[in-house]
Amino acid sequence: MTPAISEKLSAAEIAEGRAAAEAARDRMIAATDGLSEAQWNYRPASGGWSPAGIIEHSVVIQELVLGPIAQALDAAPEAPDEEAETIDSIVKTKVADRSRKFPSPEPTHPAGRWTPAEMLARLGANTQRFVERLEATPGLRNRRIPSPPLKAITGGQHELMDGYQWILAAAFHTDRHTQQILEVKAEAGFPER
Repeated sequence: MTPAISEKLSAAEIAEGRAAAEAARDRMIAATDGLSEAQWNYRPASGGWSPAGIIEHSVVIQELVLGPIAQALDAAPEAPDEEAETIDSIVKTKVADRSRKFPSPEPTHPAGRWTPAEMLARLGANTQRFVERLEATPGLRNRRIPSPPLKAITGGQHELMDGYQWILAAAFHTDRHTQQILEVKAEAGFPER
């Protein structure tokens, strides 16, 4: 039996999505609270990104999900998703998991687009936009598009995510990179001030 197509998210889905987006924002802000300019710009000896670069990457990903990805989802044909629960679980448990590293596309790499204050403001504004999309956009569960991150995480077993899953993935991606900031801050060479 084919599942019915619902126009609205359930109250539980909206609450879960809101909580994930807001908690991810709050954790990233807390991880960078009080950083000096030297700390913001410290790059690990391994050549990884600085805290500023990490946040920039996270904001770029959020804005891709809110922009071109949301537009692609809105234009995709409607189709019920028989694997929604499975994909939800993968997004919730695997996206933030830093035990496996994946290369990010070059256009999402840090490029010094914004100051730390601008990035944090964008992070907050993007979170609000995610909440508004959750609450007001009909059919988030009805349309799916290919997700390279999902394909990578699952070794090609799953490739499509719906609009709700993209919002969750953006939140858990932010959490993934908050962990990265904490790793950078824990390095021996991280400036004391």
